[in-house]
Amino acid sequence: MAKLDLATVGKNLLKSSETGENVELQSLWKDQPVVLFFLRRFGCQVCRWMASEISKLEPELRAGGVALVGVGPEEFGLKEFKDNGYFKGSIYVDEQKKSYKDLGFKRYTALSVVPAALGKKVRDISSKASADGIQGNFSGDLLQSGGMLIVAKGGEKVLLHFIQDSPGDLVPLEDISKALGISAKVKAGQRPVCNDDVCTR
Repeated sequence: MAKLDLATVGKNLLKSSETGENVELQSLWKDQPVVLFFLRRFGCQVCRWMASEISKLEPELRAGGVALVGVGPEEFGLKEFKDNGYFKGSIYVDEQKKSYKDLGFKRYTALSVVPAALGKKVRDISSKASADGIQGNFSGDLLQSGGMLIVAKGGEKVLLHFIQDSPGDLVPLEDISKALGISAKVKAGQRPVCNDDVCTR
């Protein structure tokens, strides 16, 4: 993928889930470093589990002056996502999916999404999410993938740009901490080992 043009991506608009106002993406890193977690869907069980995992870093991020922001590709499922407290940061919606496109987060086709959703990584996390009491649904845009972008204060540089290859791909918590140069004492949730008895999804 070509080098990320932060200035161009930064002009994309996101809608705040708190105020309903549109803000430029770059406003989120203007005054502090930011961790931007781009979810596939708010109703996605795997995304909800990932959101709760990343949220384990929120106290350390806040102490280090780093903003934690979740972005979804549509408002569908947002209320339930917020009501259940899966994510500890601010939440925005990219209604045009422009940032998703500019950041290289691919869209599946109706044919390619099925094997991707049934892959071992997804089954592993789905099993872990179920064990943690996190459920999901199949409502909304099932074809969008996501990823993560970590940007230094003022947009000085991209500290991490991660693109999901599989819906089960996520950035390890220690890699997020390392990219920001902070130490975190959280323990990542263990993904279960999947076998026929454990994972049936």
